[in-house]
Amino acid sequence: MTDNADANAWEEAILADIRANNGSPTSGPLAGHPLLVLYSTGARSGERRRAILTYSRDGDAYVVAASAGGSPKDPSWLANVVANPAVTVELGSRTFDATATIVDDAEHDQLWERHVAALPWFADYPEKAGRAIPVVRLNLAGA
Repeated sequence: MTDNADANAWEEAILADIRANNGSPTSGPLAGHPLLVLYSTGARSGERRRAILTYSRDGDAYVVAASAGGSPKDPSWLANVVANPAVTVELGSRTFDATATIVDDAEHDQLWERHVAALPWFADYPEKAGRAIPVVRLNLAGA
């Protein structure tokens, strides 16, 4: 089995687990983490893309961080939502249309601090990445 096939099989297993357990997987390294699936339109390809992301909340909105696990490079989904902010969010068995907004400096620090409070392992990502981690608010349609 190739690395890509292994990654796809792992992703499909995570998706099945989070769909069956209201967005919180029950096994593996992400067990118990709050996860959503972000569907975006590829910035260059125009094709539908998906990313499995941890999230925190800000009122009715979902907040995700473009950390790429502390990588020095932004994740590809960030370029997608910058180019095409209309996205779909899947949480457990529910699916919502949303608008992705990269928060500005004034709001970034406040949302980042709340995100880290909810998901403490994110605290080291800026230093590990050597970059500021963009924070994205997903505002659900009609909210």
